[in-house]
Amino acid sequence: MKLVTAIIKPSRLDPVLDALKDAGVAGMTVSEVRGFGRQRGKTEVYRGAEYEVKLLPKVKVEVAIAPALVERVCAAIQEAAHTGKIGDGKIWVHDLNDVIRIRTGEHGQQAVEG
Repeated sequence: MKLVTAIIKPSRLDPVLDALKDAGVAGMTVSEVRGFGRQRGKTEVYRGAEYEVKLLPKVKVEVAIAPALVERVCAAIQEAAHTGKIGDGKIWVHDLNDVIRIRTGEHGQQAVEG
């Protein structure tokens, strides 16, 4: 089992969700997060006062999948989240030792399939 984690721009969430459904993902977790990368935040003006936003709003999408789907899922996220501008995000792929569905006690791939 693999856990694919993507940090993306909030404006790209809907296209990423659609791309993941098309790639065969049965379920996912989405969280609103804040952070920064190379852009190191940004400066904005509010009511004439300039202030620095150090942590930018982002969205974290997590998907537990079979190893065979990793390339397809990563490609789908990358294509749907891409704007070509700084701050498009990152994708991480982690190994999962086990997944357990609480309701039924199923383990592994059966726990994440529809």
